[in-house]
Amino acid sequence: MTEPKPGMDHQLYPFSPIIDRPPLIWPGNARLAATVFLYLEHWDLLPEPGAIRDPRFRDHYGDFRPDYRTYTLREYGNRIGIFRLLEALDRLPLKVTVAANVSALDRYPYLIEQLLGRGYEFAAHGHDATRMLTSRLNEDEERSFIQTSINAITSVTGTRPEGWISQDYSESTRTPALLAEAGLTYLADWPNDDQPYLMNVGPGNVGPEIVSIPNQAEWDDIQLMWHRRVLSPRFPKIIDDVLETLSDDAAKSGSGRFFGLHLHPWLSGMPHRVAYVVEAMERIAQTRNVWFANAAEVAKHAEGQLQDAQNTKNGRCIP
Repeated sequence: MTEPKPGMDHQLYPFSPIIDRPPLIWPGNARLAATVFLYLEHWDLLPEPGAIRDPRFRDHYGDFRPDYRTYTLREYGNRIGIFRLLEALDRLPLKVTVAANVSALDRYPYLIEQLLGRGYEFAAHGHDATRMLTSRLNEDEERSFIQTSINAITSVTGTRPEGWISQDYSESTRTPALLAEAGLTYLADWPNDDQPYLMNVGPGNVGPEIVSIPNQAEWDDIQLMWHRRVLSPRFPKIIDDVLETLSDDAAKSGSGRFFGLHLHPWLSGMPHRVAYVVEAMERIAQTRNVWFANAAEVAKHAEGQLQDAQNTKNGRCIP
């Protein structure tokens, strides 16, 4: 058996301690860049054979088909909950990226109109909330899966998406490379950093690059209030703690950090939770030295600095 070499276990990105990087500078020298991710999803009532759903969800009874209970609970977000969140967002300076799956784009033209009318960015988000992207797909199947998602966003919104947000953080080992091959500029799946960074997805760790925007499950609404059963009134204080720590880190280092708030209307839009979620959003809006931007703007602003830093590290001439 061959001994593993020391270092990283893959070549998607190099190890990079945050205390040993060139500073990342946001517009206006803001300490934080902040984005709200709003999920527009549909759940198959009868998922296709072989479809894999997130095993963390234990709220359905066995394997009932059709599973009306789970379906209708999630559908509450698209009928009711989303409008409570939009009402709050309309009066706050926060910028929004919508993670939309193909099935939702097909079924909710009214919601698409509402979100486009607010100028929200749309990111591709797979096909259906009950179909995770996994290594069970072969390369051609995965490529088709990604392209179908991109085409649906383009067709419905009139704008080709720049980013990808996987269903329930699901990816294969090929996904970043296939996303870059498809021409996307960022993905928001990986929780391993407080700053965007470049993923090297070509053969031998050289080739096309895609920006990884941190997606922290630790303060995702589902992770906190559904899986971990954290009481809703604690949510604003948790977000406060995150903002304070990231802001302090940025101030001490002179290098900006990224904060993303991921919200699912079926959960955060519930009557007993929404007041606390809105309070958390208000605290983000009141935080000083924050650049409010959607995910595409964050990726675009960071990409040039990241490429310059990489060129300098590799000893290449920077144009």
